[in-house]
Amino acid sequence: MRRNNYPYQPLNQQPAAPSGHDALEAENERAAEELQQKIGALKSLTIDIGNEVRYQDKLLRGIDDDMDRTGGFLGNTMTRVVRLAKQGGGSKQMCYMFLFVLFVFVLLWLTLKFK
Repeated sequence: MRRNNYPYQPLNQQPAAPSGHDALEAENERAAEELQQKIGALKSLTIDIGNEVRYQDKLLRGIDDDMDRTGGFLGNTMTRVVRLAKQGGGSKQMCYMFLFVLFVFVLLWLTLKFK
């Protein structure tokens, strides 16, 4: 039966079976609880990821600072080596230094190989 020539026709409002309505509502509640648990797990995971990113960023900044200092020390050392090579008798000292460095590398290689 149409009212005022509207195409909408309301459904008959008969009371639904109580067991069907209760079952749907219980299923909706269960689904809402599952969704809430999943959202909680995602929130916890997101917080853990954020904490890990901040920790890793702190470590990387520390490594960057250490590398900058090492680069400064290496630059000073190279300046001294060049100055030593330019001095008289520097070739003999450079040969000793080269042999010492070679000895250290061989010693390290043997230590790491047989460790």
